[in-house]
Amino acid sequence: MNEMTMGRRERKKAATRKALADAALDLFLERGYDQVSVKDIADAADVSTTTLFKHFPSKEALVFDEDAEQEAALVSAVRDRAPGRSIPAALCEGILHIRSGANLEDPRIAAFRALVEGTPVLRSYAHRMWMRHQAAVAHAIAEEIGAPDDDAACAALARFALEAPRVGEGYPDPRERIRRAFDLLERGWSAEHGRG
Repeated sequence: MNEMTMGRRERKKAATRKALADAALDLFLERGYDQVSVKDIADAADVSTTTLFKHFPSKEALVFDEDAEQEAALVSAVRDRAPGRSIPAALCEGILHIRSGANLEDPRIAAFRALVEGTPVLRSYAHRMWMRHQAAVAHAIAEEIGAPDDDAACAALARFALEAPRVGEGYPDPRERIRRAFDLLERGWSAEHGRG
């Protein structure tokens, strides 16, 4: 009985979180980010602003609801890579998958990307959020090669890998530019470690 109650409670929390994120995105796409208040979002989701802040620490956070999943995917790219596949190659593949995982033909995805790119506070928040994964990725790399957790080369590879998508911003073929950045990382990593 207790497990059923916990299951229902967790499902209700997830449903509220999704309703808030969906309401926020709908309002942001309709009116623009700066024209929507936190109260507008809470009202649209039929919850209090206090409830909203229990689920999301800030207005910006309402736009990005996949933070934990992205970090898990990045760590998995390192840990679950195919035998013989280098860490930089696995990270390149993982990052390209995350960055293009959405259906780019979906008009809402294009509108979402335009919203983020056209709103400086969201663009900045997205970058800070993405870079928060650096410690987890560096830790996974260090574990994989048997290096200390504070290894500078592991931290540098994690940092540069996460920054690679910025190299492609604003270009007709961003994936190719990201791959070229990873080619450079691959050569440096191989020279430094010769494996992994």
